[in-house]
Amino acid sequence: MFKTLKTFLLGEPLKSELEGDSHALTKLQALAMLSSDALSSIAYGPEQVILVLIALSEGAIWWSLPIGIGVLVLLISLTISYSQIIHAYPNGGGAYMVSSDNLSPSMGLLAGGSLLIDYMLTVAVSVSSGADAITSAFPAFKDSNLEISIVLVLILMLMNLRGLRESATALFVPVYFFIISILFLLICGLFQIVTGNLTYTATAHIGQPISGLTLVLLLRAFTSGSASLTGVEAISNAVPFFKKPKAKNAVKTLTMMSAILGAMFIGITFLNYWLGIIPNHNVTILAQIAQKVFGHSFIGQVLFYLFQIATALILAVAANTGFSAFPILSYNMAKNKYMPHLYLEKGARLGYSNGILTLAIGAICLLFILTVPLNV
Repeated sequence: MFKTLKTFLLGEPLKSELEGDSHALTKLQALAMLSSDALSSIAYGPEQVILVLIALSEGAIWWSLPIGIGVLVLLISLTISYSQIIHAYPNGGGAYMVSSDNLSPSMGLLAGGSLLIDYMLTVAVSVSSGADAITSAFPAFKDSNLEISIVLVLILMLMNLRGLRESATALFVPVYFFIISILFLLICGLFQIVTGNLTYTATAHIGQPISGLTLVLLLRAFTSGSASLTGVEAISNAVPFFKKPKAKNAVKTLTMMSAILGAMFIGITFLNYWLGIIPNHNVTILAQIAQKVFGHSFIGQVLFYLFQIATALILAVAANTGFSAFPILSYNMAKNKYMPHLYLEKGARLGYSNGILTLAIGAICLLFILTVPLNV
């Protein structure tokens, strides 16, 4: 009975000879599977910059433009650095392997352990954000956030246990739906600006002096905006998942992801400045931009709700980056005897299933720890 249930949930076991290039990911599949965490940060990253600046003055919002350029420069630097890491470490491992080889084993262990914890936290926070987006659209389920979050973790776990290609296929729609939605929003917004249909309502002109502005505040806003770069390292950790030539395809995928992420971040930052949008506790900045760009016509409302659905979906599946990177990192650490050997073993669907299960269990425990006390 257990074997029948396992086959029903995960599919028929795959033969190990299928593990080669036929079971690996194309660039488009890898982009869907490994970029969800980074791309989802667009839903909150630009807003974090504004929240810091608005604490001083509404007029300080224009500083989000140079800060956005700074974040873009940092993204380019990270892309170049991770491209070099991909070529130097084609077996994956990312920061763990780089620190171990170039600093010391203890520094590598510190980096690896930090990343393992980070991936668990990423899964817990991402599914919680996805659950919040779902319950915001359906308030009747507001008291079931924890249950929805756990269900999302279990769905992602099953997807990844079914294998690389299956999970990449499942993520294809939400990730590319979000990319198309954001790019469509930016194109519509810029077109309306050029044609004069989107009024300039910025809170202050570029270059206007702001009383009380300090370097510390600007650096705080920059670090908050850099949250949009979370997940950029995931591709360098998962090079073995790619079709041959693995390193070359991984670098191309990383470049595509960075280009999309950079265009989204700077575009949302510019539209927010142009429209002079102020953070609202009940409505995100991204939603406010979509409302103003799409308007209040019937078609505009349809586009707005489709946009919100795309945002909710990307937040819900953002956790999959952790499910992609955690198992391969566990494998590399187990290979160096820092973790049990069971993390070296592959499951029936040729994935590192023990790493996937550990991540899911850890994330669910974190959800209980973070949520249950709040309900007492």
